[in-house]
Amino acid sequence: MKSHELFQRMSPALAAEVFLFLQREEKPVYKAAIQGLANQRNLRGVFVERKPPNERHPWMQAALSRPVSDALASHLLQAWLLGGHKPMLRDFLAGLEIAHEEDGTVEELPACPPREKLQLAIDQLLAKYPAETVAIYLHAFRDMDSSVQWPALSEILQEKPELQFALR
Repeated sequence: MKSHELFQRMSPALAAEVFLFLQREEKPVYKAAIQGLANQRNLRGVFVERKPPNERHPWMQAALSRPVSDALASHLLQAWLLGGHKPMLRDFLAGLEIAHEEDGTVEELPACPPREKLQLAIDQLLAKYPAETVAIYLHAFRDMDSSVQWPALSEILQEKPELQFALR
């Protein structure tokens, strides 16, 4: 699932959480996102910035849901996950015994771990963090590096209802 598809499927509440986090903690990223989305629609960024958040955020989610916005959507999800969800990223990697940096990044991903180990690490995340946030992370994780294939993760994402999204 591509990043723009994650924005299509995530709840408006989670999208608002993403945007509010970026607005508070990653101001340059947030402003660049607004400008990039405005440019796609031939608008001035200030036009979007002046909208109240209850109008701006649904507009941003809709704009990020378009295929043309996939690179920007990916960048925003990475900024949100790495900036606001480091403990979840570290817990997942630690559960899989994958060496990682303090911020939850990995130099090089190994081959797919055994399904049982992967299932246990995912179950631990679901017990500790909101299911929709875990689902976004795992889908983004799976699709971030096309050279690394984890078929067991794809199977688990398809099988576990709490990791699936309904189309809005």
